[in-house]
Amino acid sequence: MAGARACDDPTWPECPPRHDPDPEELLVGLYSLPDMPYDYGALEPAMSGEILELHHSKHHAAYVKGSNDALEQLAEARDKGDFAALVGLEKTFAFNLSGHVLHSIFWNNLSPDGGDRPDGELAAAIEEHFGSFEGFAGQLSAATKGVQGSGWGVLAWEPLGQRLIVEQVYDHHGNVGQGSTPLLVFDAWEHAYYLQYRNVRPDYVDRLWNLVDWTDVTARFDAARAATPKL
Repeated sequence: MAGARACDDPTWPECPPRHDPDPEELLVGLYSLPDMPYDYGALEPAMSGEILELHHSKHHAAYVKGSNDALEQLAEARDKGDFAALVGLEKTFAFNLSGHVLHSIFWNNLSPDGGDRPDGELAAAIEEHFGSFEGFAGQLSAATKGVQGSGWGVLAWEPLGQRLIVEQVYDHHGNVGQGSTPLLVFDAWEHAYYLQYRNVRPDYVDRLWNLVDWTDVTARFDAARAATPKL
């Protein structure tokens, strides 16, 4: 409309008072700790109830809190226009959010009725991209067992090559291919196994195969392929 004036003109009486939102108003959908899909003792003897409870209620919960705290601090930095601490905040957010995501997948990747092998299109894709199930399982096990320090072994869908890959993830977010979608994750942090397996990580990893819920992994595989973006 000719002669219309924008509402950033403080002299225009029709303009409503300007409202600068509080940083907390911008925090929509904060992260929360998911419920476990089974009882803490359901994965015994491969994973003790004590470890699972500590892992979920303490360690996973800490990543959820860390994600939310980092979001609040980022919102405050934007509100103040002060980004001096941005590098550290971004690293903290990436670390905690990736920990939250991977643990959320991990719990659902496991089942007291798990084990055996996948079938259908996932089995065919594993055969195509790794040569055999044995070759895939050997690579994922070696990636998990061989993490230097803390990290994860991950079966992921890589959208550019339209293929399955194994990633050896450091901490929760290092050494990861951009755009890849995790389908099956094995936690190699000591808090996942030390109380039960001490320093023998290979024994813990070998037992994880008896818990894998291939129905969950297959659903993630199907969703990742269907959602593959154009790159």
